[in-house]
Amino acid sequence: MTNRKILVTSALPYANGPIHLGHLVEYIQTDIWVRFQKQRGLACYYVCADDTHGTPIMLRADKEGITPETLIAKVWEQHFADFSDFGVAFDNYHSTHSEENKQLSAMVYTRLRDGGHISSRTITQAYDPVKEMFLPDRFIKGDCPKCGAKDQYGDNCEVCGATYSPTELKNAVSAISGEKPIAKDSEHYFFDLSDFAEQLAAWINADHLQPEVANKMAEWLQSGLQQWDISRDAPYFGFEIPDAPGKYFYVWLDAPIGYMASFKNLCAKNGLDFDEFWQKDSSTELYHFIGKDIIYFHALFWPAMLTGANLRTPTAIFAHGFLTVNGEKMSKSRGTFITARTYLEHLNPEYLRYYFAAKLSAGIDDIDLNFDDFSQRVNSDLVGKVVNIASRCSGFIAKRFDGMLSAQCVETELFQQFISAAPVIADFYESREFGKAMREIMALADKANAYIDDKKPWLLAKQEGEEQALQDVCSVGINLFRLLVAYLKPVLPALAQQAQVFFNDEISSWVDSLQPLLNHKINEFKPLMTRVDADKIAAIVEASKENLEKSATVAAVKQFEAIADTISFDDFAKLDLRIAKIIKADHVEGSDKLLQLTVDIGDETRTIFSGIKSAYQPEDLQGRLTLVIANLAPRKMRFGVSEGMVLAAGPGDKEIWLLSPDSGAVAGMRVK
Repeated sequence: MTNRKILVTSALPYANGPIHLGHLVEYIQTDIWVRFQKQRGLACYYVCADDTHGTPIMLRADKEGITPETLIAKVWEQHFADFSDFGVAFDNYHSTHSEENKQLSAMVYTRLRDGGHISSRTITQAYDPVKEMFLPDRFIKGDCPKCGAKDQYGDNCEVCGATYSPTELKNAVSAISGEKPIAKDSEHYFFDLSDFAEQLAAWINADHLQPEVANKMAEWLQSGLQQWDISRDAPYFGFEIPDAPGKYFYVWLDAPIGYMASFKNLCAKNGLDFDEFWQKDSSTELYHFIGKDIIYFHALFWPAMLTGANLRTPTAIFAHGFLTVNGEKMSKSRGTFITARTYLEHLNPEYLRYYFAAKLSAGIDDIDLNFDDFSQRVNSDLVGKVVNIASRCSGFIAKRFDGMLSAQCVETELFQQFISAAPVIADFYESREFGKAMREIMALADKANAYIDDKKPWLLAKQEGEEQALQDVCSVGINLFRLLVAYLKPVLPALAQQAQVFFNDEISSWVDSLQPLLNHKINEFKPLMTRVDADKIAAIVEASKENLEKSATVAAVKQFEAIADTISFDDFAKLDLRIAKIIKADHVEGSDKLLQLTVDIGDETRTIFSGIKSAYQPEDLQGRLTLVIANLAPRKMRFGVSEGMVLAAGPGDKEIWLLSPDSGAVAGMRVK
């Protein structure tokens, strides 16, 4: 086991926004696994980087009046600070906009090209004549060619659910300049993914993926692999393709190569052998921890690229599910779209590390952050069970024995029971069944507390002639606490560090090699963890809601601005804005975007079709109050007649937030 050499990565966060709690599921999961391997004495390296290329980065930098390099440097600092404060200990945190990544991307591409796996052909795309750039579908807006709905994206209508090509949009404009796009030809480069269908089929069926992921990959293989467009035209923030002036690597080509680049940067710093880990027949291990939304790129494109470039493929890819909060997807309107920094301003990050560990398994199921459960688990498990052992025993050792532990272990059998659990708990850590590991550890904590309850040191302290018994019992308690800390060290590194100061002894190895501390002087005990304050959770939610409601309001205003360049106040006053209660919500058969809502607007009920299906489930909407335009002319759609408009804000897809009134509002109330 000790000869294993392991390289571990997490998915690269995009350098276009802050880290939020949903992101942290992955980085905390990976960090726990890496810390466990290191505690067992293995050579394990954890690398990551900011994903920095692409059109969104370029446009945001342009909007802020700074260079893309300045923008990504600023975001890198923020990301790294958030990760560090949550105890995520990368061996190297790099950037995809690096010299190492530029060289490695060129090497991989050149090998694929020389192997006959790159082809080119001319394609026609929408082009912004003002910005002089080709437009991805998401940067084109216009009227739906099916239902006529305005301000729709270039590939699908959020009102009627129709899909189409950008060239079919009516009154199409660039979302960047507002100018009408033109059709323009361009030569693009493609990776012939189907060349590797046989190798991918073998790799997928060789236990490199979780069973449910392997099944999904097999479906995609059966449906046939398409050519992958790996090029983008200038202007584009990224790396220029060798021998193709004005052509740049699509961000998803150089992003996974960023794993290699970050490790190469680490190798240069620490004198490691890069080729040992990446050569085709490497005996080292390579693991990628990713979200289930990017499986396609990691389990098909990435191993095909590596195979074509004569490099090793991953030992395994570990996908995880999404994070929900209080049973729902993270919501900006409810204040549960919480950034890492907002959380850190109010609560101990190790609360969240433990809670995620207690919920995580080896599967890809979503996990839920329920605030009531969160408080109960932390207060009961960490404060009430684990830390409580030390607080119950340390005072007697400090006051009655000058901090000196007993010279004998009077409960060798109980101590050995704790040691004997090491292989089982290690197996759970290794297989990423962290929730099972936490349950085993808490069962041991229950045994330690039961021992203390049975021996009652507080009564021994009052009895004459029981000094030795008191010292023995409290010493056993502290030694059992030490084993629990050793088991929890991958999850709670900061608590472990503080506990080591208390023990006056370092825990540098896995539990099965630990011996009891005997005739050993410990330091003063200081509280290691306090109970979760409900007011601080409320403060996090409120802080998140306040900031993000402002952004939702801005988004709503922009939607109104998109209807017309300017409108008079008199025109705006004509809108009959009313509070509506959603009586019923249903899926619309044949539409991927629409929900059919029956709403009570006070004096009548209306049927409204709303393109919010990507963000809401019907059962979550019934009984909810929202805001509607009641005097909008009815619109006949292929699904029926829509008798109004529900107001929502956001950029689209899953980030759509119904505008909700303050508490105390009632259906039918007019908004002025």
